[in-house]
Amino acid sequence: RKTAVARVRMKPGNGDFKIQVTRKKSKAIDEYFTEPRDRTDCVAPLKVTDTLGRMDIVCRVSGGGYMGQAQAIRLAVARALKKYDPSLEGPLRDHEYLTRDPREVERKKYGQAGARRRFQFSKR
Repeated sequence: RKTAVARVRMKPGNGDFKIQVTRKKSKAIDEYFTEPRDRTDCVAPLKVTDTLGRMDIVCRVSGGGYMGQAQAIRLAVARALKKYDPSLEGPLRDHEYLTRDPREVERKKYGQAGARRRFQFSKR
C-alpha cells in the first residue's frame, strides 16, 4: 500500500513470524509493530484460513509507515498462502485480503500550494 513493499517467505512450521530488519538481523512481530492493530493486520490472513501457528513466516518490508507496511505484509502473506494452497483463495478473497489498496499520494501541481490546495487568494 502507498510506498510500502513486502516480501514474504513462508514454510510449514510452528508459527514463528519474524520481520527481517537487516540481512542478518530479524525482529519478532511484537517487537517491530508496537500497535496491536498493525500486528493483527499482519496475521489476519492466517486467522481467516486457520493456518495461524502452522506456518513460519519471514518478512522483508521497506518504505511507507508502520500502517502501510502492516497492510503490505498482509497482502504478501495472503498471496503466499494462495500460492501454497490454492483452495484458500475463497476465504482470502471474501475478506478482500488479495486486493491491493489502490490509493496513492496525489502529486503536487504547479501553480498550486499542494495537490489540491491553492495559493492564498488576495482580492486587493
